[in-house]
Amino acid sequence: MAQICLQLSTNRALTLAFASENQRTNTVQLPDKVKNSKVLILGGTGRVGGSTAIALSNLCPDLRIVVGGRNREKGAAMVNRLGENSDFTEVNIDDDRSLQAALTDADLVVHAAGPFQQAQKCTVLEAAIQTKTAYVDVCDDTSYAWRAKSYMDEAVSAGIPAITTGGIYPGVSNVMAAELVRAAKKESKGQLEKLRYYYYTAGSGGAGPTILATSFLLLGEEVIAYNKGEKIRLKPYSGMLSIDFGNGVGKKDVFLLNLPEVRSAHEILGVPTVSARFGTAPFFWNWGMEAMTSLLPAEFLQDRGKVQKLVKLFDPLVRAVDAFAGEKVSMRVDLECSDGHNRVGIFSHKRLSKSVGEATAAFVLAILEGSTKPGVWFPEEPEGIAIEEREILLKRASKGTFNFVMNKAPWMVETNPKEIGFGIYS
Repeated sequence: MAQICLQLSTNRALTLAFASENQRTNTVQLPDKVKNSKVLILGGTGRVGGSTAIALSNLCPDLRIVVGGRNREKGAAMVNRLGENSDFTEVNIDDDRSLQAALTDADLVVHAAGPFQQAQKCTVLEAAIQTKTAYVDVCDDTSYAWRAKSYMDEAVSAGIPAITTGGIYPGVSNVMAAELVRAAKKESKGQLEKLRYYYYTAGSGGAGPTILATSFLLLGEEVIAYNKGEKIRLKPYSGMLSIDFGNGVGKKDVFLLNLPEVRSAHEILGVPTVSARFGTAPFFWNWGMEAMTSLLPAEFLQDRGKVQKLVKLFDPLVRAVDAFAGEKVSMRVDLECSDGHNRVGIFSHKRLSKSVGEATAAFVLAILEGSTKPGVWFPEEPEGIAIEEREILLKRASKGTFNFVMNKAPWMVETNPKEIGFGIYS
């Protein structure tokens, strides 16, 4: 009996030691000067902002996290979940005084209070510059992203680092593209030719009404893509392709959308042909998106007020479908060179609502660790995420993925590659 008790005690001690070590390896040790930083998350009671708050709290327990939003009840629930090193502040991002007060003693602000489509001002970024607060947003709108970029001189003068489009897609997908381009310049003797972004989520990805509103608003935007250096304009949710997202996802239909990483990759990474496509499941959601594009006037889909009413109408149905569709997310980034050097990156996770928080938190940590220079940057710019820090960011962002590969030939990552003879695959 004594031996058994001793063995049980030893096993328990080993288990506790392993758990303690596992906890340490799952946390990030920030430099002393920033480990107690105050991070304000606007939209912190929503799916994206809340997921980011949880991810940061788990990764860096010493950070002081302030959840910013309009709903005190939801804010209190989030603070209760985050623990004692967190707080809630009521803030309206459309009110300058409210913003200034919230940002006054914050070290970094995360702008996750979307949707960003049709927004006419970068009020949060302006307030961050005025209060000299580091900034990152999860913008997924081309016009907003480039409007943010126009504040470069003001951000440099204020000495603040800022990243726009710093979520999962765009965001992590931009960094994946930048790394594929960097590797190609070393490995290929040809010229960069084509860069294609493909995205898939099951249902709404569990991300809630904001993502639904974003999707509807994007249907009202003409798609901008690039073909051999020329800007081309295309119909939204057209140009369907069946894309293989690899193990655990397989082939999915994806459609053209107007996404900011297309222009930034074309101009910053120097790729002449760039496009982005998105698809969802079940299949009838794609049919519905196509139908909305054809039947509803663009003016209707560009009106945020009308779109919000549409979201309220569809939200119960979306949530019901999400219950069985799940919230799997997958990104595939393809780069082709003129000499036949083709490489792929794939990122797949079972839960978008969790993965988007991990991804956004990775950008927050990169800024706090000093990776970002003063100014406003896209994720693929080395001044935004330093080249030597990209691998760390991707490692953090890909936490929990069931399939994450970089810089592989397409046949190596697709579900059922075809052998055409002599050990050659297509």
